[in-house]
Formats: sequence, structure tokens, C-alpha cells
Amino acid sequence: MSAQIISGKDVSAQVRERLKTDVEQMKLQDPNFRPGLVVLQVGDRDDSNLYISMKLKAAAEIGINATHTRLPGTATEEEVLHSITEVNENSSVHGLIVQLPLDSIHKIDTEKVTNAVAPEKDVDGLTSINAGKLSRGDLGDCFIPCTPNGCMELIRQTGVSVAGKKAVVIGRSKIVGAPMHDLLLWNNATVTTCHSKTADLPGEVSKADILVVGIGKAEMVRGEWIKKGAVVIDCGINHIPDETKANGKRVVGDVDYASAKEQAGFITPVPGGVGPMTVAMLMANTVLSAKRFLQSHRPGKWNVSYPKLNLQTPVPSDIVISRSCVPKPIDCLAGEVGLLSDEVELYGKTKAKVQLKIIKRLQAQPDGKYVVVTGITPTPLGEGKSTTTIGLVQALGAQMKLNVFACVRQPSQGPTFGIKGGAAGGGYSQVIPMEEFNLHLTGDIHAITAANNLVAAAVDARMFHESTQSDKALYNRLVPLVGGERKFSPIQINRLKKLGIEKTDPSALSEEEITRFARLDMEPSSVTWQRVLDTNDRFLRKITIGQSPTEKGHTREAQFDITVASEIMAVLALTSSLQDMRQRLARMVVATSRGGVPVTTEDLGVSGALAVLMKDAIKPNLMQTLEGTPVFVHAGPFANIAHGNSSILADKIALKLVGPEGFVVTEAGFGADIGMEKFFNIKCRYSGLRPHVVVLVATVRALKMHGGGPTVTAGMPLPKEYIEENLELLEKGCSNMLKQIENAQHFGVPVVVAVNAFKTDTEAELELVCRVAKAAGAFDAVRCSHWAEGGAGAVALGQAVQRASEAPSDFRFLYDLELPIADKIRIIAQKIYGADDIELLPEAQRKAELYTKQGFSKLPICMAKTHLSLSHEADKKGVPTGFILPIRDIRASAGSGFLFPLVGTMPTIPGLPTRPCFYDIDLDPETEQVNGLF
Repeated sequence: MSAQIISGKDVSAQVRERLKTDVEQMKLQDPNFRPGLVVLQVGDRDDSNLYISMKLKAAAEIGINATHTRLPGTATEEEVLHSITEVNENSSVHGLIVQLPLDSIHKIDTEKVTNAVAPEKDVDGLTSINAGKLSRGDLGDCFIPCTPNGCMELIRQTGVSVAGKKAVVIGRSKIVGAPMHDLLLWNNATVTTCHSKTADLPGEVSKADILVVGIGKAEMVRGEWIKKGAVVIDCGINHIPDETKANGKRVVGDVDYASAKEQAGFITPVPGGVGPMTVAMLMANTVLSAKRFLQSHRPGKWNVSYPKLNLQTPVPSDIVISRSCVPKPIDCLAGEVGLLSDEVELYGKTKAKVQLKIIKRLQAQPDGKYVVVTGITPTPLGEGKSTTTIGLVQALGAQMKLNVFACVRQPSQGPTFGIKGGAAGGGYSQVIPMEEFNLHLTGDIHAITAANNLVAAAVDARMFHESTQSDKALYNRLVPLVGGERKFSPIQINRLKKLGIEKTDPSALSEEEITRFARLDMEPSSVTWQRVLDTNDRFLRKITIGQSPTEKGHTREAQFDITVASEIMAVLALTSSLQDMRQRLARMVVATSRGGVPVTTEDLGVSGALAVLMKDAIKPNLMQTLEGTPVFVHAGPFANIAHGNSSILADKIALKLVGPEGFVVTEAGFGADIGMEKFFNIKCRYSGLRPHVVVLVATVRALKMHGGGPTVTAGMPLPKEYIEENLELLEKGCSNMLKQIENAQHFGVPVVVAVNAFKTDTEAELELVCRVAKAAGAFDAVRCSHWAEGGAGAVALGQAVQRASEAPSDFRFLYDLELPIADKIRIIAQKIYGADDIELLPEAQRKAELYTKQGFSKLPICMAKTHLSLSHEADKKGVPTGFILPIRDIRASAGSGFLFPLVGTMPTIPGLPTRPCFYDIDLDPETEQVNGLF
């Protein structure tokens, strides 16, 4: 009786259908996911092209995103290796095939090229690592070469059990024979490998229950050699003469099919046997690789290692603690929290930028819980908001084993070298390395400085050139002759459209259109755009520019702001994408024309260049805490004249990474009346995110100051009121905390009060604060000791936050954007500050009317007032009442997307004190360590 035919065509069709179903299941898990395959070819061989077309067709049928990359026949080994590296680092590709042979005029080491493929993408199963794993029996942790894998699938189709059978493999090639031996062996067959030196080949073959032949000799194995009923798998592809065929030859295997089928129980034909299975199993390996990728990169599946703190008493200085802990390599941390290697740009060993493409990869992932940390009205005694933010994430992560991200602002170098010092937290709750955090980081603030000052230079240069040239000369220079013709740039086309001029030929504009296009006609006194510097320098608060003779007398008064006060910083913090940032940068208003029209950076022609300068700054910076939890450090807008919160992008990415049970903890600048109000009314409006919990930080000593405690002088000992128990003073000062709890409740979000404990606080004082807070409606109030104990000292806070995040919330904004400008200001003043009313001074009234006319009245409000009091008077502590809030002026940040009313006067660039922090800062030339930061 003849053998049963094992049809590779039929079996491969079944495999492909199964794979198609698998791919559909993956899409259900993540609608944006598709298995990716790259076939890399060198040269243009016809046979290789045929094989590649078969692979691409099979991939398309299954739903695999397959790409054919062809390098020319002149490609060098280095170029081939570079292409492989690019694919290895591309997270959207799960399989890489290097099509052999490499058809180049240059000598290329095939073994080196094959082994350059990342083992986890080696769907051909040809790298030494995959071969080694197969030989050791690690079948679940490797890729099996496609032909042997296809042979095993065909054997399974017969229903014959491999275990305990005698198997003979003829051939020992790396592609078929050797891996086939290993595969049969680890499927529990007793395996003999035969080759050209085997003494009695017919005798060995006659013992085989399973025979696999891949020796490359046409019809070498005769039927009489084969054991009756054996399974015969013929891997050979040979061409022999055949005059009946049009091309004069036909394809045969290594087994004489006619005689073998009379002996065997099962046999594969050639063609139509093993051949179709090779491509099918290649697809199977690609789908398997994609499954493994999905499994190991499930959003929210973290495997973070948490270093143990070596707590010391008394607590050493911040810099000593920071240096005592060795940070994890930042690429290691990135991998632990689910970032892919091609989503991370390393800046040394301890900091990295995260690419925005991760947002698309994780867009189907549900967000985690969103927590904002704020505080009572600040005092010189400090509340420890940043320290509490870091202590809380260390508690949630290292202690409670929850996925958690901190999202904090990048500090300005002005205060670092001025009076405040660093902003990395403190004690055993810090972002590390603190030197990197407090100094240049990855250069974002420098990029903002460059972009801001480019705009300032463009403003003055344009006014100068317009005042010294005729319309025609100005136009000819703005649209110069290049190669004999004039051509508008894309940004100039945008200006023409804005002016309603639907022309693209520079020679077609009328004289009136030329004038309108070429002249911005800025009124010098209306220029609102200032130069910036990330240094405290009081002597730049008012300057005169244009005093050189080359400027021909075009002088004007101007000023410098500190870089973090730049509107570009606020744009960075509020943007949602690269495209959105480009649009916001274009909308920034720099001045008003003499005709009352706002002049933007797009009108100036500089907005595209700004986007180029900011293209790296838009990517959040990844760092870590002392206990190894991840931190995004991104953007640092001032909290008085801007909104004082870190970036929306960092929050959004972090919320996806932590998963639905995880937490993102961000910090709002200054007190709840400033940073928290702007977090809700501005940041949350633009982000669309809804917070789950407010953490309000308070200290006993700061509350005592709000209760009427004495002033504090830097460098002098604290008055006894702050270091001795004084319940009466403390209870009086709790009024400020109660008002800030009320402010948070206006937004419908549960409030947890964190009492940041100092060693001089008594039990009675701490208990009083917690009791009063809970009586006022706080969800909970807990004492914390994270400064001295790290995350362990904030576990109670972490547990309270976790419980609060599950409580019902009714988030709402404080005001409707459709209200008139004055009404929105009044609502903030009355509900948040406790004012009786507001007073719009003449300039503010004029600006309210102007901005309404210009179409800016529906923007949210960003109040610019002192952070040291709920009122406009910095020395009024506690909860001032009975006051009218004076609005001196109103300014527009059209790119950021808010109006900022000015309450009183405030410097936008700090000055240096008599003894700045830089006296203590130095560099050790031996170790290159920075000393003196705190």
C-alpha cells in the first residue's frame, strides 16, 4: 500500500489561517498594533527576489506589516550592519530576515551579519544565540529555524508520536540538518545524524521510524533503504533534466519518491511538501515574536528594582545623601517602566529624553490615578511641597509596590545660584543626581532662552528695517531674487492668507498689497516681548537697547525677564504635541500695530525656527528618586505670571505608563490659591485630564506664622514660637489651611492634608492640625516624616491617597470661559482669595476692552500676584478679609492660551542677595564633583 501524502500546501494553509486569527486577537488587545517584519536584501538576484515576493505576499495575507529593504550590490559590510542595527532598535519591527546570499561586490562576513540580528527578532532562527538555546533544549525561549520547524509541523500532522521513536536526519547543515537533530532530540526521539562520511547509510536509514533528508543530492535515498511504515520528510530541492518540461528540467527531492512511497507510511512530495511550510513557519515565528513583545511590554506591567536607603541620624545634607545613593542606569529604569529602547534618548547614564511617539503606542491604554500636590500659602519657613511629592511617590512605589511616576518642574538656575538653592526635594526624598537636576539637565531652558531671544531680536530688527527702507526695498529684501526669480517661503504664504491675499507669485502683488505684506508697523511702546536670561540679575529689569551708532538712534526702553517667565516656557508646559506646539508658538503676540492689530511670531516669520529650536525640549526628561522610582522633569513656568505646573505631555505619558491601578503625582507651584487654581482652571482645561486627589502640604511652623508668629530673619535662630509648643498660635494659623482646603473643594476633588513633621513639632500640635483639617472636610489628614525616613515615612500618606482616589469626585471648573474677562477675574478673587471685589485700574480696563475686541476674551485667566498672601499684600498672613483686589494691568499670552492680570508690581527677574548661594558652590578638579549645592 502506498504512503499517505503529507501535503505542505494544505498544512501551510491551515497554519496561515491560524496565524491570521492570532493577529486579529492581537488587534483586539491593541487596535494600533500589527506584527512587523523586515526582509533585508543585498543586491538584486532573481532567485532572492522570488523568495522575498513569496514572503511579502504571505505576510500581507496574514496581516503582518512587512517591509522589503534592498541595499545595492555595492553595499559594504558596515552598511549592512548599520541597516540591521536600525531594525534592531525599531520597536515596531518584530522579525528581521537577512536574505542570503548577500550579493555584494564587497566581501561580507555572512556569519557576522547573521549574528548581528537581535536574537529576539531572529525569526529565521540562525543566530548563534538561538542555535545555542535550541541545542540546550530551551525551545520556549528561542526561534527554531523555519525549515526544521515546518518539518516538525508536518510530522505532527501524521498523528505519529515522536517520543521514543528512532529518527534519522541525513545532512548536518546549520539551516536544516543540525537544528532538525536538536528539535527531534528535545521532542524525545532517539536521533542519529548521517552525513557524507557515514559508513553504512542504507543500514542507518533502515532503522528510522522518522526520516528527514536534507543533503542536496537528487533522489539519493532509495525506497528499499526505508523502513516499512516510516515517516519520510524530504527537504531537498534539486533540478534534473526532463525533456517533457518547457524549461527542460524538473524539480525533485533528495528521496526517490516513486520507490519510497511504496515503503513509507507517510511521505512529503517535492514540490508541495516542505517548501510551502518554510514560509508559513517564518510567518509563525514573526507572529510568535510579536506575541512575546506584547506579553513583555504590556502597558502597566512593571518590574522595578528599589534600592534600599541607608538612613542616617542626624540626617546628612542633601548633597551627601544624593551622592550616597548610586542611581540605576537610566536605560535600565526606562525598561523597568515599560519604555522601549527606541523611545528613549540617553543623555549620559542618569537622564534621558522620552520620544513623543510613545503616546501613539499607548493611546489605547487606560490612564492611572492623577494626584496634584499643593500647599498652604508659602512662608519663609518652607512647607516642603517638593519633598512631599517625592516622599509620596517613594512610598507608593518602593514601599507599597504600586506603579507610580512623579512629574515635576525643572528648576531655574537663577534661584539655584541666588537665594533659594535647588529644588530636587530634600533629605531622603530627592530626585537624583541633584546636580544634574538643578543645573543644565538636558538643555531645555537654554533652548527656550535661545528661542525667546531670537523672537526679541526679530522684533527689533524688523522695526529697524521698516523705519529705514521704502516699501519696495523692504519687499525686495523680504522676497529676494534667487536664481533669477522671487519666491515666497511657506511662512510668508501663511501671512498672505492671513491678509486675505490669495496670490503665490511675488510679482503679482499690487503696491497696496506689497505694503500690507511688508509692513508690520509695530508701535514700539506696544512691544510686550522681552529678552530673557536664566540668571538672577536685578540690573536687567530696565535697560535701554539700540545705543550703538549702527542702530541710527533707534533706541527704546526694554527689560530682561528670567527664562522661566518666558511665554515659550508656558507653551512648552501646555502643549499636547509637536504640531500643537508649532501652532502655539505661531500665535504668540509680540506687539500691536499702529492700527491696533496684534502682531504674532508668525507675522514676523520666526515661528518655524522656534519650533526647530524647541524640537528636543518638547520631549520629557526621565530621572529617578533616591528609591528608584521614575520621575519626569519637564518644563518650569513661573507660578505667579505663568501657571506654575510641569508639562501636560509628561503627565499624559506617565498616566499611560503606570496603568489603571498606578499613580501619577505632580506638583503645582506656590500655594493652592496660585498653583492649584491654575492647575485646575488652565492645565486641566487644555489637557482634558481629571485629577483624583489633591494633597495639601502644611507644616506646624508655617501655620504658626499664619497665626501671627514673628517674622523670620535669614541666618538668625528661629524665634521660640516656632520651636516650642504653642497650640493657640497654631490653631489661629490653621485658618489658612482651612481656606486652602475650601479652595480645593470648589473643584470637587477629595483633599488629603499632609502634615510635614519637624523634630520640634509636638504630638499635641500634629494631632491638632490633623483634627482641624478633617473637621473642615478633608478626606484625611496624616503626619509624614519622609524627609528623615524616605518613602517609609510617607506610607500613611500613600495609603490615604490610595483610598481617596477611590472616593467619589465631582470635578468642575471654577468659571465658564464664555464669561467677560472682568467676571472671571472677580470669581477667582472672591472664591479663592476671599476678596470683597476687584478694581480694574484704567490700564487694565483698557486692556480688557482691547483683548475682547481682538478675540482673546474667552481665554482662561492666570492671575499674577504675590504668592506670600491670599491677598495682594505680601505681609498679610492667615486669611485676610475685607479687601478689594486691584488689577493694575492685563496682558495676553495668546500662544500659551491665557490672559494674566497683574495684581500690584512684581519683578520678573529676581535679584541676587548680599550673599548668594554661589559663594558655596565649587568644583573639585580631582573628582569633578560639584560641591555646595543644596
